Amino acid sequence: MRFLRYIVLVIALVLWAGGLSTTVSHWLYSAGVIVDDYRHGDLYRISALPQFKDNQPQCPPSNRSSDTASTNLHVIGDSFSEEERISQQDFAVSHYQRVKWGFSQRAQLDPTKRNVLLLETVERHFREHFAQPINELVVLRDTAQHPLPGASWRRSLVDDYHRSDVEERLASTLFSHDWAFWFKELKATLTLNWFNRTSTGVSLSRDHKNIFLDFDTDTTRKKLSSFVPLSDQEVNTLVDSVNSVANRYRRLGFDEVYLSIIPNKATILEPNRGVYNHLIERIQENPALQVKTVNVYAPYKQASQSPYLTGDTHWNCMGRAVWLDAVRRRLNL
Repeated sequence: MRFLRYIVLVIALVLWAGGLSTTVSHWLYSAGVIVDDYRHGDLYRISALPQFKDNQPQCPPSNRSSDTASTNLHVIGDSFSEEERISQQDFAVSHYQRVKWGFSQRAQLDPTKRNVLLLETVERHFREHFAQPINELVVLRDTAQHPLPGASWRRSLVDDYHRSDVEERLASTLFSHDWAFWFKELKATLTLNWFNRTSTGVSLSRDHKNIFLDFDTDTTRKKLSSFVPLSDQEVNTLVDSVNSVANRYRRLGFDEVYLSIIPNKATILEPNRGVYNHLIERIQENPALQVKTVNVYAPYKQASQSPYLTGDTHWNCMGRAVWLDAVRRRLNL
C-alpha cells in the first residue's frame, strides 16, 4: 500500500511539473502521457461542441527559403504566424526571424541585404497593439563586433516557469484525451439543445453554422470585437501610431516596413451580426497612413468558401495560401 501511495505521489508531481514547466510538458507530450488539446481546433476546445470538431490540417510547405536570397524578413506577429503555421520555408529569404507580440527579441540587421519588417496582427488585437509602445524587436547596430549572446540560465528558467496559468495548463494535462472530451461534448450538446447556451468563451452565428471567439462578437468586453464603435479620432491616432513605429524601425536600419491586419472570423463569416466598425478598411485606406499594407480583407470577402477552419479561429489551408500569396506579391519575395 505504501508503494502504491508513492507511485501516485510521483505521478501527481510529474503532472504538476507539466503544468508549471514548458520543458516538462513537452517531454510529457513526446512520451504520449498528454496530448494536444488544440488538435481539433481552439474553438472546439473551448466549446466541446462536436459539430465543430475539426482536425488541424497539415498545409503543404512552400519550400521557398534560400541562402542566396537578397532579403532578410523579420516579423512581429501573433498566433497566425506561429511556427506551426508559418516558417522561413514559406518565403524566398535568406534569414527569417519572428517575435511574438508582448515578448522581446534582439535582431541584427545585415546592411548588405534588404531588411524588411512585417507587422502582422489579427483584427481583434490591432487596437491594443498600437495603443502602446512597440518594442518587441530590439535592433542592435554593431552586428560585426558584438554577436547576440545566448540567454542566461536564469532567464531560461523564468521563461520555462508558468505560475500564472498553471490551472489551465493542469486542466490541459489531465483532461486532454478523447475520453474527457466525450463527457465535455455530452454536456455541451445538452446545454445547447436544452438551454440554447454555449461556453462563455465562444458564440455561435445566428444560423448555428459557424462558431466564433466570444471576443470577436461581444461588444461589452474591451475593444476586441468587430462591432465595437470606432471613432474617426481613434482611427487617426492608430494610424499615427503605425507611422511612428514604422519610422522608428526605418531609422534603426529597416529598408521597408509593412502592415498586415488579418480579419476576425466573424468579420468575414457574419459581418451583419452587428454594426461592423470597418477597422481594416479605415486603417488601410487612410490617406495619412505611410506604411504599405498586405490586404487579405478583400480576397477573404470575395472567397467562394470560408478561409477559416470550422472549429478554430485561424485560417484553413486556403486562407493561409491567400495570405502567403498576398505577402509575397506585396513584399516582392
